[in-house]
Amino acid sequence: MRAAVYKHELRQLFRLALPVTAAQAGMQLMGLVDVAVLGRLGAKELAAAAIGNAIFFAFAIAGTGIVSALDPLISQAVGAGDRVRARRVLWQGVWLSLIVTAVLTAILVAVSFAVPYAGVKGELVAPATAFLLIRTAGLAPYLLFLTIRAYLQAHGVTRPMLTAMVVGNIFNFALDILFVFGAGPIPAMGVAGAALSTLICTVIEAWIAAVAVRRIAVDAPFDHRPNRAEIAQAARVGLPIGLQLSAEIGVFALVGVLAARLGTLQVAAHQLTIGLAAFTYTIALGVGAAGSVRVGLSVGAHDRIATRVAGHVAFIFGATVMALNGLAFALFPRACARLITNQEDVIRTAIPLLLVAAVFQLSDGVQAVGAGVLRGGGDTKFPLYANLFGHWGIGFPIALWLGFHLGLGVVGLWWGLCVGLTVVAALLFFRFQRLSKRGIQPIRHATG
Repeated sequence: MRAAVYKHELRQLFRLALPVTAAQAGMQLMGLVDVAVLGRLGAKELAAAAIGNAIFFAFAIAGTGIVSALDPLISQAVGAGDRVRARRVLWQGVWLSLIVTAVLTAILVAVSFAVPYAGVKGELVAPATAFLLIRTAGLAPYLLFLTIRAYLQAHGVTRPMLTAMVVGNIFNFALDILFVFGAGPIPAMGVAGAALSTLICTVIEAWIAAVAVRRIAVDAPFDHRPNRAEIAQAARVGLPIGLQLSAEIGVFALVGVLAARLGTLQVAAHQLTIGLAAFTYTIALGVGAAGSVRVGLSVGAHDRIATRVAGHVAFIFGATVMALNGLAFALFPRACARLITNQEDVIRTAIPLLLVAAVFQLSDGVQAVGAGVLRGGGDTKFPLYANLFGHWGIGFPIALWLGFHLGLGVVGLWWGLCVGLTVVAALLFFRFQRLSKRGIQPIRHATG
């Protein structure tokens, strides 16, 4: 009987995780294609994109986390059978996304003026700044897409996400080549061209997802006007997620800046490896997002056993997939590196980093899924504390010690990241075990 329950949940999770993961991977694939195209230009262009992208996501990831509050709020409403509330929460998420966009855009524009003073090599400042500013212009459609995706996946409507992923990536590949290298009247824009391509394709993806929302029927009137209480509730739930993701991504971004101090070749190798590792991480994020929905639906339905089963299956599935990714990095590091660049010196420098990335794939998967299933239950503060302790309290000091004190360079920095990820993964897994055993209560509705 127990095996049958887990088998049924695995089918439900897989049915949701496959398109959600594909959509998540599709968003990451655009960035990976950008890197691959720029890798054909040389180490300088690759490094500039690395710096611009690292700064952008160090701040934009906070917005990603804040709008992730829509995951439990919508899925718990759907699980409780309240589709009107689910649609109303979607609209409050739209307003919240626009507010977050305005705040983060002001911050990112201000930060762009500080790039020359961050110890970055002079030849990288101008292209890195151009990349950063163009990516910042695409923040609004990016956050709106995530908001709409939360609504669609809670209703099991996944085909539009796949469509958006396929269309967006086809256009991105074509536009990358066109804008980066130039053709006819369009000049070669290099690093800025890659950022512009991603901006255009993000708008296309958001539009495809928005059209799909209209096909989900709601059987009663709903208010789409801004509701201060509901926006504030979403912000309270989402802010810890945003800070948690910032703590996690921020430590990787800071390591990228430290790698830039070691030289252009080091930061290019770091960007290559982080691009591949981030792509596999999207698989874990997709499983975590699906696990968040499955847990949220069960919590909304007040089903304690189903909640626990949904979380366990997500952990098992995510760990298995990421272990396979780790094997690929360990067994075929050179082939993986060649997917990004044909620069032999960059490949040689990146291979040791790929071996470290192979080791932490399992921990990366468990912590991503752990944050997702806890988010589905409305527990967003503990993942923040776990990340601050694991990454910044343990992992980062070890990274500095190995990288600079022992002279291991960028490889030492990455081993520190590996330790931090492992600590976070263990904390999140045991947290879910404890909460799900005693039962998780749904998030109370905001009033006002």
